[in-house]
Amino acid sequence: MSAVEPSLIQRIIRDDVRAMGAYHVADSHGMVKLDAMENPYRLPPALRRELADLLAEVALNRYPVPSSEALRGELKRVMQVPAGMDVLLGNGSDEIISMLTMAVARAGAKVLAPVPGFVMYAMSAQFAGVGFVGVPLRADFTLDRAAMLAAMAEHQPSIIYLAYPNNPTGTLFDAADMEAIIHAAQGEVCHSLVVVDEAYQPFAQQSWMPRLPEFGNLLVMRTVSKLGLAGIRLGYVAGDPAWLAEIDKVRPPYNVNVLTEATALFALRHVSVLDEQAAQLREQRSRVASALAAHAGVTVFPSAANFLLLRVPDAAAIFERLLARKVLIKNVSKMHPLLANCLRVTVSTPEENAQFLEAFAASLQD
Repeated sequence: MSAVEPSLIQRIIRDDVRAMGAYHVADSHGMVKLDAMENPYRLPPALRRELADLLAEVALNRYPVPSSEALRGELKRVMQVPAGMDVLLGNGSDEIISMLTMAVARAGAKVLAPVPGFVMYAMSAQFAGVGFVGVPLRADFTLDRAAMLAAMAEHQPSIIYLAYPNNPTGTLFDAADMEAIIHAAQGEVCHSLVVVDEAYQPFAQQSWMPRLPEFGNLLVMRTVSKLGLAGIRLGYVAGDPAWLAEIDKVRPPYNVNVLTEATALFALRHVSVLDEQAAQLREQRSRVASALAAHAGVTVFPSAANFLLLRVPDAAAIFERLLARKVLIKNVSKMHPLLANCLRVTVSTPEENAQFLEAFAASLQD
């Protein structure tokens, strides 16, 4: 039993924070883990041994170099960041979203994004005391251009997030719709910073990165998590140095640790291995989607990510039946009305995909 008086907590902790639940991560022990969009492949043994030797020499007794100049330079080279643009690093994309929100958090500020979408856009806004405006997608999870433009004109957001592809739907929004929104945010209907979130770019193989120099209000945000390095927590945002210099002012001084930096530099120098893994997952995505769509009553939505969204007759029941068979996926059916009876499953190795498909087929028959 806690010795802390509830009244003391009520006096000190914000009402909205007390009403929230903590970010939940499901226990995956003993499960086929297909709930978090992770790359299931590890580095080859020879590279793991080489990395271990490298990490053994890292100076753990010293603070990181705050600028992370070497890593930023390698990211710009490997990820083909356009000349004249720069990158800013974060402890995953989550921290970058927090920094962006903090930098614009003046009285009355708002951020805007299509919904359903990545939950951290809204959560970071709430944490910073910034308003969040969610604009519903169409029923097929495509972008509603007219609704977005109307919401932009009404709410005058400081930041607009466009996930490309979107999570949890896997949708790759129409480029013409996105371009219209970016142009409109340059002063046609509002003055907003547009952040294109390309967390799943290795699987979409389309990007707004080359177009950064065209738009003075555009940033492209990515992570190395989906590339196969989720455990090191590294995200980055690319764009005009003038924007990044302002956002850098709210960045914690040593937010990228020395082990993360060393591991990321090593992985980027062997990025062909990670690219091959992404290619295997793209192939498996097609196979799993076809197998799921063959079941009566199951709808599989198009995906440009490393996961699939599917609608089933009873999402809660199927989710629990899969759990009983030691397969963990994500029940997203309560995240938004558009996601009614929807489940999200990560695409994995052929072996784990086969286990999932077998368990899924059996769960439909229970």
